[in-house]
Amino acid sequence: MTEISWSDFEKVEIRVGTVVIAQDFPKARNPSYILTVDFGDEIGVKKSSAQITDLYSKEGLVGRQVLGVVNFPPKQVGPIMSECLVLGFYRKDNFVVLAMPDGEIENGARLL
Repeated sequence: MTEISWSDFEKVEIRVGTVVIAQDFPKARNPSYILTVDFGDEIGVKKSSAQITDLYSKEGLVGRQVLGVVNFPPKQVGPIMSECLVLGFYRKDNFVVLAMPDGEIENGARLL
């Protein structure tokens, strides 16, 4: 494991956002959704491709708060431009469990 400095960590903008739209992403190489996440007034609404179809339904994602990195440069993922990275953890079976706050918090709140 590579150690980083506190100043390295401070550069990563991990924010809370609410999924407002979850839709199928049939052109993705691996089963994925396109998520539209509202990160509040300061950050705004961003799109992300997320390979989370094994444990989450589109309907169950809408309204759910998630954590995301919002200061990576946009990345082309097939036909969409992914504007943030929704965070999660891989289980032993390679399914992704989303990183989420334990209680409701204002969109845009930063992880410190």
